[in-house]
Amino acid sequence: MKSKAKKVNKALDDAIPLQNPIKIHEAMRYSLLAGGKRVRPILCLAACELVGGDEAVAIPVACAIEMIHTMSLIHDDLPCMDNDDLRRGKPTSHKAFDEATAILAGDSLLSLSFEHVAAETENVSASRIVRAIAEMGSAVGSEGLVAGQVVDLCSEGKELSLDELEYIHVHKTSKLLEAAVVCGAIMGGGDDIEIERLRKYARFIGLLFQVVDDILDVTKSSEELGKTAGKDLVSDKATYPKLMGLEKTKEFVGELVGKAMEELSCFDALRAAPLYHLADYIAYRQN
Repeated sequence: MKSKAKKVNKALDDAIPLQNPIKIHEAMRYSLLAGGKRVRPILCLAACELVGGDEAVAIPVACAIEMIHTMSLIHDDLPCMDNDDLRRGKPTSHKAFDEATAILAGDSLLSLSFEHVAAETENVSASRIVRAIAEMGSAVGSEGLVAGQVVDLCSEGKELSLDELEYIHVHKTSKLLEAAVVCGAIMGGGDDIEIERLRKYARFIGLLFQVVDDILDVTKSSEELGKTAGKDLVSDKATYPKLMGLEKTKEFVGELVGKAMEELSCFDALRAAPLYHLADYIAYRQN
């Protein structure tokens, strides 16, 4: 993970040079290069290699996914959304700059993500590049990330069922993580069967990621998380620990890990090893 993250960080740094207008590029770089685990781009590269591709062909789309993810964090933290002051252990974008700059930085990262894939991907057929761009768009739009955010905002203070909570998490978190894995497999030359098996794997670990986030929100401090702890409790949001209890939620984590790993069973075990370990990492991370 450290090796892959280092390559991703270098590529992200190169993708957004500090140029005019200085303020907007400072804001984009501030949030994009603030750290983070780089789970999504690492999954993208691992999926590419799993189907026999060279990681170099997936670096642009891996970076693009991280740009989209960072955009979603910038916008999610805004006062009109979750109204948060801390992200990745640093003041949120609208606190470090201002609300208008934060919104525009997010917009710029989103548009750059698609441009970056189209302009920087090499040695991949045009049809696969277009397919990956379509996957990204679907993950972030009104049937993906935006859908999850809208329903999440509309659900504050309301009693939700587990199915309704799963809808929020699948769309708000899982869809983009799914796109990371699927786009990696597309760029790596995977066939339709391989891509769909990896899509199922990604759906399980995408939901897993958010379930673990719900657990960490009630068990860790803000210092440990690098973001404000206990926000869901204060805003009376539905979470898995709230609906299922903490112990049942931890059991659910184990179920999701098992289902994700089952989807990898048809692949070469050595090539699939990073994805097995990434599922474990997501399940048992501490921040």
